[in-house]
Amino acid sequence: MIRPINARFLLSAPNISLAPPVSGSEVAFLGRSNVGKSSLINALVNQNNLAKSSSTPGKTRLINFFEVEYINDEDRVNLIFVDLPGFGYAKVSKTMHDDWRRNLDEYLKQRSNIRLFVHLIDSRQHDMLIDREVGDYLQSFLRADQKILNILTKADKLNQSEKSAALKAYPNAHLVSTLKKIGIDKANELIVKNALGINQ
Repeated sequence: MIRPINARFLLSAPNISLAPPVSGSEVAFLGRSNVGKSSLINALVNQNNLAKSSSTPGKTRLINFFEVEYINDEDRVNLIFVDLPGFGYAKVSKTMHDDWRRNLDEYLKQRSNIRLFVHLIDSRQHDMLIDREVGDYLQSFLRADQKILNILTKADKLNQSEKSAALKAYPNAHLVSTLKKIGIDKANELIVKNALGINQ
């Protein structure tokens, strides 16, 4: 069984030039503002406040790096989780928004050790154009050594038919609820195996 045994904050950086030195496999968490990136990271590592979450959309303004240690059977493996600013409706100036977009684009396309993009999608609003655009954007520069994992958040808010509709829209996605701790163990397994290229 794959489970996290330790996690720590490394640093926050406004752009790729101030990011930590390249070492190990990185997992980049991205999605719309307020989709639950920070909450998911906290749930995955079983800590309440490792990644700072906020009810205010667009609160995450920096690229935040965390080191996570997992145990897989007898082996210990390390990943770097990266919590990115949300796409969408943050209430900031156009200049700042353009800076974010440029810095995010640079990091996502040029950071050589990203192995997995975790695209978070609100399961209650799975048909939004911006989520499709983010998916297409990632596919446009995805390398052979990289993968995309779609995670549908806030699954506890859905009934069974709504869950089926969300999974029909994103057939290979995984449903989670950080509030009810639904799907978290499986999400950890998927993240580790995809990031490290372990056969599933």
